[in-house]
Amino acid sequence: MEITATQVKELRDRTGIGMMDCKAALVEAEGNIDKAIEILRKKGKAKAEKKADRTAKEGVIWSYIHPGNKIGVMVEVNCETDFVAKNEDFQEFVKNIAMHIAATNPAAICREEIDPEIVRKEREIYLEQARGQNKPDNILERIVDGKLDKFYQENCLLEQAFVKDPQKTIKDYLTETVARMGENINISRFVRYQLGENQ
Repeated sequence: MEITATQVKELRDRTGIGMMDCKAALVEAEGNIDKAIEILRKKGKAKAEKKADRTAKEGVIWSYIHPGNKIGVMVEVNCETDFVAKNEDFQEFVKNIAMHIAATNPAAICREEIDPEIVRKEREIYLEQARGQNKPDNILERIVDGKLDKFYQENCLLEQAFVKDPQKTIKDYLTETVARMGENINISRFVRYQLGENQ
């Protein structure tokens, strides 16, 4: 099947992936753009997993002040080389992460960083709610686990839907960026300030 330059350009515009990779994905997907995006995502995930063990000691600390000067964010994002740290695509990624944190106020980067005591209390609340619905014991745990998953999706940065593209999570966005940059990238830490909030 012949893949046109227009199709390759559209896929490249939508994903930011290189032209040769876009063309190969379109050939594999028989010209179907959505299927090609899925193929690129899977390949990006595989590439990102291979790079995950590499040390990321370079990077940037980025600050973002939301219009109105009532919310501010500082975020540290690491990469492997100073060359990538200075790359416009990388800096755009960091800026987008800072803006996303300002908008969504995550509690932590990943599940492991959420205070176990908070998780225990949430689990207790969900269990009480499920018992109040007179559900059989054998499905109580499944209901609680489902609600906890939702809690993590709302509070863990990597699991949140990306505000600029809710079809993907921040982890998906990070994976795509790793594949594009060719280096391991980590969102290391962040702090979010909101005027009038006690620290």
